[in-house]
Formats: sequence, C-alpha cells, structure tokens
Amino acid sequence: MKEHIYKTLNGYKANTSYGKRFDLLISSLIVLNVIAFILSSYPKIHAEHHRSLYWFELFSVVVFSIEYLLRLFTADLLYPELSGFKARLKFAFSFYGVIDLLAILPFYLPMIGFGDMRFIRAFRLMRLVRLFKLNRHSSNIRMLGDILKEKKKDMLIVVSSVLIILIIAASLMYSLEKDEQPDVFPHIGAAIWWALATLTTIGYGDIIPATALGRVLSGVIALLGIAIVALPTGILSSAFIERIQKHKEHKSPSKGKFCPTAESLWNDEENVF
Repeated sequence: MKEHIYKTLNGYKANTSYGKRFDLLISSLIVLNVIAFILSSYPKIHAEHHRSLYWFELFSVVVFSIEYLLRLFTADLLYPELSGFKARLKFAFSFYGVIDLLAILPFYLPMIGFGDMRFIRAFRLMRLVRLFKLNRHSSNIRMLGDILKEKKKDMLIVVSSVLIILIIAASLMYSLEKDEQPDVFPHIGAAIWWALATLTTIGYGDIIPATALGRVLSGVIALLGIAIVALPTGILSSAFIERIQKHKEHKSPSKGKFCPTAESLWNDEENVF
C-alpha cells in the first residue's frame, strides 16, 4: 500500500498513469488557487463571494495537508538509505518539504491564535508559494529547471557582464549629468536605476539625460541592451530545442535500422560461404 501511495505521489518518477492523473489534479488545483487568491484582492468579488472563496480554500488546504502527510509517510521510500525517522526529517527540511508546509501553514495559524492580524494578513501571501509546487508536478517546469541548472555557468557569465556594464554606464552617466541635473542624478544609485531601465530597453522616461554626451551614452547603452537581452534568450532557446529533440528521439525509436547482432551474424555467414 505504501509503495502504491509513493508511486501516486511521485508520478513523474514512477511513470504511472494514476501518478500522472494525480500530478494533473494537483497542478490544476494550484493554478485555481492562484486565480482565487488574485480574485480575492478585488473588494467587490471578495464581498460577494467570500464564502465560496473560503470553502474553496478549505478544500485546497485539506488536499494539500493530506498530500503533505502522505509524503511524510512515504519519505522512507524516497530516501531508502535512511531510517524512517531520519527520512521524514530530511523530507520535512528539504526544499519541497518546506514549500509543502508553507503552502498550508497560513490557513492554520489563525486557528491556533498565533500572531496578530497584521502578521496573519502578511503571512497569507505565503499561499503563493503553492506555485513552487508546480515544479514537482509539471514536466515542462521541471524541464525549465533542468535547463537553468545545465546552463547556469553561461547565464552567470551573462549576468556578470550585465552588472559590469550597468555599473560602468551608471558611473559615466553620473559624471556627465551631475552638474547639469543635480536633482535627477544626485548619486550613482539614481544613475543605476536609469542604466537598468535603459539597458533592459524598458525606458520609463522618468530620468532623461540633458547633455549631448549623456544622450549619446544613452543611445549606446540602449543598443547594447538589445544584444544583452537576446543573449539569455538565445542560450535558453537553444537548450530547449536540444532538450525537446532528445526527448523526441528517446520517445520515438529509430526505424529502418538493422539489429547490430543480426547484421554481424549475416556478415559472418557471407564470409563462411
């Protein structure tokens, strides 16, 4: 029974039909929870449908609580090298164990009278951590996580380059504009905000250079921004295409190829005759 529960909870590992259906159920419930959370921020919707939203939240917490307890129950199958208590303790303090706990904790805190209402209201935002549970149940999000891990060195190089360009651009702009616009560029920190908005090609327009050299620098940074934004996009896109191609090759075995053993036997027979 425990093994059956484990395979249901970990459908992506066990590759079972009922496990995949469970993943779909939890993923759908998480998405619906986020939608309900957003809708509850509208005063009119909250006033008219607060009871429906509450009962849906209660149903979701019951499902997530049962899932959490069952994952604790089957933790020794997840960590077979550990004893039952140590395996459950390791799961409880693992990334997904903490996420599972934080996903239900905001509902239970008011029941035990923990903290004042301001703290409880702020802590209810932690319900959004349920989004992180999608990483466990969605193969697409797991693929994104794997790709980010695989390309973390390349992405780190891009981020480091962006930071270097950001600081250099902000320092240059501060030097060029501090005398002309002391209120707009009082320090390099304000110039960093301008550099960030320009480098990412957002361009809010709240900070605009007034000097000719400042405008030239702004144009150069904007052009650099186009190339910099394209770099991580290209890295991740190529990795996605490569991963999808490998997945297709693994899923669809090659056709029209001779079995190596049979081919070698045929060649041996030809040599004999």
